[in-house]
Amino acid sequence: MCFFQDIEVMYAWGHAFSDGEVLEWIEKNLIRYDQDGFSYFAAIEKETGEFIGVIGPMIDTIEGISYIEIAYILDKAFWGKGYAVEGAKACLDYAFNELEADKVIAQIRPDNLASSKVAEKIGMEIEGEYMKHYRGRDILHLIYSKTK
Repeated sequence: MCFFQDIEVMYAWGHAFSDGEVLEWIEKNLIRYDQDGFSYFAAIEKETGEFIGVIGPMIDTIEGISYIEIAYILDKAFWGKGYAVEGAKACLDYAFNELEADKVIAQIRPDNLASSKVAEKIGMEIEGEYMKHYRGRDILHLIYSKTK
């Protein structure tokens, strides 16, 4: 089972992905690479070379405005070890220095305390909130941001 199919890992999404949803996620991100030139990167543990998750910048639209955001999904065996902070910081630097972003955001559910801590550790602050429509539900998300 891949980490996308683990409900503990995917709790912020509200469900574990089926095989078909994993393939759809991969296809969506391949399209992002074709259209935008970037998306999630593979997160690799330096000592072992093990694939531990995905972390990356991407373009997303919130209430009609496009932003560069960073997101992270790690296998739970690698939670609490600083990998999300390290990867998110690298992606923030990449967005500012290579993509020339003036501002970078992260969308985080209020109950996702671990992701909120990651955003705060890389210098992001809450700038607002919005209701994200996903799978027939409206889900409150906080918008964390950092400017260059």
